[in-house]
Amino acid sequence: MAASRQSQAPGAIANAAANAKLLEMKKEYEAVAALERAGAHFLKRIEDIGDDFDVIADAGIVHGQVLEQWPNMFRILSLFLAQREQRTDTEVAPAPTTGERLVRVPIEELRQAQAKATSS
Repeated sequence: MAASRQSQAPGAIANAAANAKLLEMKKEYEAVAALERAGAHFLKRIEDIGDDFDVIADAGIVHGQVLEQWPNMFRILSLFLAQREQRTDTEVAPAPTTGERLVRVPIEELRQAQAKATSS
């Protein structure tokens, strides 16, 4: 019996060492898998941030286009105010030298007249 125990001892030691190595490799694999999941989650978050930056860039373009229109709005407003002042003044004021005027087009009246013309 003693001889059979001696023959099992080296196998048991080798088996314990293999189990320890297997356990260590499983832990390493789980750590690598967790790192891969964290990396994928990080990549998703970075892509979402990139999408947000695209939206911010588009909003910046629109904002720039709106700001670009303000000088035209102030020019139109000044033309309107100048025309209104001309109407209220009793004196005849000279026409603007730039040749620009604000004109009101009666669109509703034109549409009604066109509708009457086509229905007749």
